[in-house]
Amino acid sequence: MKLTIHGAARQVTGSMHLLEVGQYKILIDCGLDYEKDRSVQSNENFPFNPGDIDVVVLTHAHIDHSGNLPTLLRLGFNGQILCTPPTADLTELLLFDSVSIFMRKAQTKGRYGKAKGKFNTNSQPLYLQKHVMDTVERFVTIGFNRPFKVNGDIELTFIPVGHLLGAAAAVFKINDHGVEKSIAFTGDIGRKNYPVLNDPEALPPVDYLVSESTYGGRFHSKGKSVEETLVEVIEKCCIKEQGRMIIPAFSIGRTQSLVFALNKIFSSGLLPPVKVFVDSPMASIATGVFRNYHNLVNQEAQDFYKNSGDEFEFDNLTYVENLKDSRQVSNYFEPCIIISSAGMLEGGRIQDHLFYNIQNYYCTILFIGYCAKGTLGHRLLRGDSIVHIKDRDLAVYATIKQTDVLSAHGDHEDLMNTVKQQDKSSLKSVFLVHGETESMQALADSLDFEGYKTIIPEKGVSYEI
Repeated sequence: MKLTIHGAARQVTGSMHLLEVGQYKILIDCGLDYEKDRSVQSNENFPFNPGDIDVVVLTHAHIDHSGNLPTLLRLGFNGQILCTPPTADLTELLLFDSVSIFMRKAQTKGRYGKAKGKFNTNSQPLYLQKHVMDTVERFVTIGFNRPFKVNGDIELTFIPVGHLLGAAAAVFKINDHGVEKSIAFTGDIGRKNYPVLNDPEALPPVDYLVSESTYGGRFHSKGKSVEETLVEVIEKCCIKEQGRMIIPAFSIGRTQSLVFALNKIFSSGLLPPVKVFVDSPMASIATGVFRNYHNLVNQEAQDFYKNSGDEFEFDNLTYVENLKDSRQVSNYFEPCIIISSAGMLEGGRIQDHLFYNIQNYYCTILFIGYCAKGTLGHRLLRGDSIVHIKDRDLAVYATIKQTDVLSAHGDHEDLMNTVKQQDKSSLKSVFLVHGETESMQALADSLDFEGYKTIIPEKGVSYEI
């Protein structure tokens, strides 16, 4: 059996791991890599023949895990994609959204190239809607904690890990030429007591563990709840300063958790009413998916629904559907909260809101999630005084804030606890992926101290296991 880490090796995005059992090849996740100034087109340079992959296992819907699936099919993959039912529905939304982003960027680059009298080789989209439709047809859904026979020698079980509706660790039991082996891929690990989502479940004992490490060496803030943190920031920005707050949030997952938290704040009278705009058509559709899988949200959300009604609806909340209404939000001069995507600011309607508000002294931009290096969100968080938005360089006068109370990733302690559920005498190796180098090293140091054997793999290096 051989494991090769082809993506998210010593970086966060682009998760893609190849597990070979004899001649049978399993690809775990196939995400877009958009770090280190990589062009979109560089994602089609697979280090293997896509036609040789027998099956794909998808841990969850986020685009850094799912976003390159249509490229894989476009270049020859012809197998099934195994995932949970919510992951299939949410991935479909995200992939179609990716096509829209590709098309907008291609049109922009195409116009620029034509104006300069040059041919722009990067103007072609990575994939089109028909490729996404082909991808969706490949989904085969499996419920949580239901062992599934991939073939005669390989059994797959999805274990809930929080983080996002439908997110799972992929646990394999394998008969490798008569030897029983087991390996788990954590995907992204959630945190306890997160709005809407259930806590991660413990993984069964395995021989090998491939673990994410996004928050290695970092600890989430303690002491204040999600609601307390939001009340403090909203009260200052929207009540005392009579300003507006812009919250970049991923349409799928983060927005639903944020809306539920705001619902609890305003319905309980912790703050006077403030207008809230959710400016993301995809967020509206994704919220419908959350409603469809209401049996998979946490007990708090289910109880709220029974006692108070829809957790994703409340007075003064407006879901903005069309572009015309989105533009009108900029002309709303009363204090308000604007929730828009994408969370790292790399596309979507959020860029319009930034364009018109980045130089507004009475605007606060509140980041509630991780921003990968190279993204506009990362540049704002590191304190750049001038940023490039929609073909213009703009000075940053708005207040930039960040909180981790709505981060859907487990922190260092959560990651350690995930590994420490395993018996160190039987767990042969922990492979650390999906993290910046310093985060991986911090987690590796702690695990080594506890007596676990850790490996920080380089991209493309294979391991016989």
